[in-house]
This record gives sequence, C-alpha cells and structure tokens, in this order.
Amino acid sequence: MKEYNFYVYIMSSISKTLYIGVTNNLARRVKEHKEGLIKGFSSKYKTYKLVYFEHTDDISIAIEREKQLKKWRREKKVSLIEKDNSKWIDLSEGLLDFSTHSVRSK
Repeated sequence: MKEYNFYVYIMSSISKTLYIGVTNNLARRVKEHKEGLIKGFSSKYKTYKLVYFEHTDDISIAIEREKQLKKWRREKKVSLIEKDNSKWIDLSEGLLDFSTHSVRSK
C-alpha cells in the first residue's frame, strides 16, 4: 500500500511575517520558498524560514488544518510555533531528520 505524506507548514520572514501553506513535498516546497519561486505574498515578504510543520497522510485533514491555522489570530500562531521552536530556528536544515509532527485535531 502506498504511503502518502502531506504537510501543513509555517514559513517566517526575518521580521516574523508568517506564511501558512500545505504541500505533499516539504523539502521541495521549502526550497521553492528559499529561492523566491513562490510568487505573491511569500516572495513579497521574504518568508524563507521554516519555523513549524505538521504531517498527516490525509490531504483533506491537511487542507482543513491549513484553513484553521489561517483563521487564527497572530498571537495563537506565534504560541503554536514557540511551543516547539521558541528560538524560531529554521527547521529546514534538518528536513531529512523530521521528528514525527502530526496534524492535530481541532
């Protein structure tokens, strides 16, 4: 049986402007952000640092979680990031060594 991987992720700029997205290939998507290939909001605000991500094997859960996070107030998003990444370290440097972040239920 084929395994599926979907990620909800948060990218940040140096000034901590946040971008929330969903992808089936986190390493590729982060690379696209870092190279400025994601046109619009991400390239305008230079959201090049991966500060948070969650994993699931169900695309509908990933999309629902992305929508949920986008509706949150900034303070709640910052708290989510800082719970596991208080120093806002760029998590993309260890992309091949993911911990098991799973999409949380509502």
